[in-house]
Amino acid sequence: MPVRCVVALSAAALVVPFAVFALPNQQAVPASQAQSSSSANSGKQKYSHANDFLIRGTVFTDKALAFPGVQLRIHRVGEKKVRWEDSTNLRGEFAIRVPQGTEYEMVVHVKGFADQTRTIDARTGSSENNVVFRMQPAKKGRT
Repeated sequence: MPVRCVVALSAAALVVPFAVFALPNQQAVPASQAQSSSSANSGKQKYSHANDFLIRGTVFTDKALAFPGVQLRIHRVGEKKVRWEDSTNLRGEFAIRVPQGTEYEMVVHVKGFADQTRTIDARTGSSENNVVFRMQPAKKGRT
């Protein structure tokens, strides 16, 4: 019996210090103050990805093999500035989120192959688009 008592006391001695850290050291804020402080910061709203448009797809070689490391660039139609860049993973796949409500142009580039461009309509309809690219070797003298 004395051994059990020592074990129980040892276990209690280990648990008690951790219980002190688990207690919250914050006081409750009245609801009226919580609303006023949040409304003061609401001048600039945070961007939410809840309404994003998902562009995903796969890039293949001319021999229908997965093509890793292909560079992807996306910009809005009518603009030249590239807004989003990514590259394909080891299986030649990619997924990029862009805001809904406009058209985008995606350029797929890899050295030794001809660039491919696609227009993606993110204005209406579903919230995602699947794209498949099959790269073709560049003509001699072009990359």
